[in-house]
Amino acid sequence: MRRTDHFKLLCDIGELGQLFTDTQNLDAFLQKVVETVSEHMQTPVCSMYIYDETTETLSIKANKGLNPERYREVKLNIKEGLVGKTLRELRPICLERASESLDFKFFPGLDEEHYDAFLAVPIRQGLNRIGVLVVQRQKKYLFKEQDVSALQAITSQLATVLSNVSFLISLGKPPKKVKKGLLKKLKFIKGKVASPGYALGKGKVVKKEELFFSFSQRTFVKFFTMEEFKNAIRITQQHLQTLQEKIGEKLSDDASLIFTSHLLMLKDEKFIGEMISLIEKGINPPEAILIIGRKYIDMFYASSNQLIQEKTEDIKDLLTRLLSNLLSEEEAVNNYFNRIIIARDFYPSDILKMSSEDVWGIVLTSGGVTSHLSILARSLHIPMVIVDRPEFLDIPDDVQILLDAELGNIYLNPDDDIIREFEKQKAIQENILKDKDFLKKPVVTSDGTRINLLSNINLLSDLKLARESYSDGIGLYRTEFPFLIRTDFPLEEEQYVIYSKLVAGMPKKPITFRTLDIGGDKLLTYGAIKEQNPFLGFRSIRFSLQHKEVFVQQIRAILRASVKADLRIMFPMISSIDEFLKAKEILRSCQAELKKENISYHHNPKIGIMVEVPSIVDLLNEIAPEVDFFSIGTNDLIQFVLAVDRTNEKVANLYNPVHPSILRTLKKIVEIAVENKIDVSLCGDMAHNERYIPFLLGIGLRNLSIDPLYIGRIKRTISKINLKQAQLLAQTLLKHNKISEVNQTLTKFFG
Repeated sequence: MRRTDHFKLLCDIGELGQLFTDTQNLDAFLQKVVETVSEHMQTPVCSMYIYDETTETLSIKANKGLNPERYREVKLNIKEGLVGKTLRELRPICLERASESLDFKFFPGLDEEHYDAFLAVPIRQGLNRIGVLVVQRQKKYLFKEQDVSALQAITSQLATVLSNVSFLISLGKPPKKVKKGLLKKLKFIKGKVASPGYALGKGKVVKKEELFFSFSQRTFVKFFTMEEFKNAIRITQQHLQTLQEKIGEKLSDDASLIFTSHLLMLKDEKFIGEMISLIEKGINPPEAILIIGRKYIDMFYASSNQLIQEKTEDIKDLLTRLLSNLLSEEEAVNNYFNRIIIARDFYPSDILKMSSEDVWGIVLTSGGVTSHLSILARSLHIPMVIVDRPEFLDIPDDVQILLDAELGNIYLNPDDDIIREFEKQKAIQENILKDKDFLKKPVVTSDGTRINLLSNINLLSDLKLARESYSDGIGLYRTEFPFLIRTDFPLEEEQYVIYSKLVAGMPKKPITFRTLDIGGDKLLTYGAIKEQNPFLGFRSIRFSLQHKEVFVQQIRAILRASVKADLRIMFPMISSIDEFLKAKEILRSCQAELKKENISYHHNPKIGIMVEVPSIVDLLNEIAPEVDFFSIGTNDLIQFVLAVDRTNEKVANLYNPVHPSILRTLKKIVEIAVENKIDVSLCGDMAHNERYIPFLLGIGLRNLSIDPLYIGRIKRTISKINLKQAQLLAQTLLKHNKISEVNQTLTKFFG
């Protein structure tokens, strides 16, 4: 037996990335892998096992040397056999006589009894189990230590290429049967409230990645006519225009044309013309749609421009809509009307699209309650609950779901008694919003202390509820939303139009603009850099200071739109005095430019900072002479102080607003503000949680900014609070050094 050239093998394996692109299909690629390994390692048998995490089983997807009529029948649980042990323990197993091992599992008809020398190496990427690569020889040709090292190196290189194989294989399977007892197991689940409200309706599981794939794997028996193809285009265009109009009304922002790219492609003579050309040559219309669609997907995906790459999702969405209309299957593919959607995750644009299709509620199986998906759902008045239960994605469509997004409760097939209680609570909440006499009154504690309740505004449509709730002003306008729902940076004039509407919608009341705060969970589909840790990366004021041309256009638009307003401009994520002074200098230079150009602008806005980065807390006394106000952003402050990613469900239990360090940090910020006679407010999610209100008032906060849908209930909470008791509670909580002690005291306070 000649000496194996492991270096040559590694070089060939290193080129498998290109081979993956070149091969016709997945099976051909996997087969090429085992043949390459078998040839170079001089092993008559080489098998590629792929792991299915959902069933916890391993199956041979490619093989050289075993009975070709039997090896595809091989399936074993991860707890079975030497292969299962290899993956379970994530270590190589090398044996002289595999058949003598207690873990050996014999499969009749495979013909592997002639190959007892056995070497198996797990294929893994991080903690993800992908599969096992096995090589076998006759007894007299044993595997040596260098063979083990070589196969480990090979599987390491293969892992990246193979990381999506399990997923691709699962897509090709028929729909999974509902696991026995799953609906009973999930009959009642407690989740976390992301957007409040109630919803009762049929569920629909949405797996975005499967929609287009399901069409691309179809065989179309019926032959469609050119007229049916053109009719499908007309129907799709009308549908998209209707959705666009509906979302335009909800956003009160004509520029937020989220379906523009879809409509433009339908009107593009080249895109549609290529499909027509294929149909005229005798290609079935659905096949023509897929052929041209794949061509553009591949072309866009190959682009070095990230914006163009992102357009592949638009193409897939458009093709899915077009095919469903051609096949008259829109009920099966995109029926979100009056449904409760269950999904792993969404982009902001997905939430907007679903809002236009009248979704009643959303259950997400990942993410955090302070994410911008949650904030957007609140603005669109879509109840949303986040629950770390991936098995929700396996429930069948049309199961009746009751979503109590006031408490975070999810009921599957609820009983009549539960539905009656749900209707009762829904009526109570609606009555609070309708109690205009109560809402008109100033917000005061039970002993007469005035509290200001301001509104957080995300979309212009929030203004209506802010006015109806008699908000004391706008404590936070998140200017990033017009950026998030577009496909490129909005220009100064576009921003000016939006900001002018905002100012007109809240006359004679303070309006606080937070400058662009992208990054973290607010990623643009354009102009952004993908980072391993976006929350601590190139975001917020860091982005603005480096992209001065974007920052300047925004500041100019704010100053122009707010000429007669009680204007406040707030810079986010300030970590040093230097950053603030640079931002302030740019603001002053914008004022000078507008004056020189003889354009009307606000001459003396109040300028403040978001206090959310721990490094600025110790500098507040020094920065105080330079600022007009502080605004505490608890969402980021908590995650930075506690080193917890607030959108990561794996550490969600560690994101705790009542951690003693958080409480003491908040007290310190308020004390410094009061000592320096600087206005201070709090605009994070802590402000709309009734449980935290007594503490916040007790440490001296008198300004809270919350999403307007919470104003009624928080106003009622404040009206029942005695300030002296709140101060005593705060003093007690600040003495605790354990989270458990804080929670016990709060529970006792609320009875």
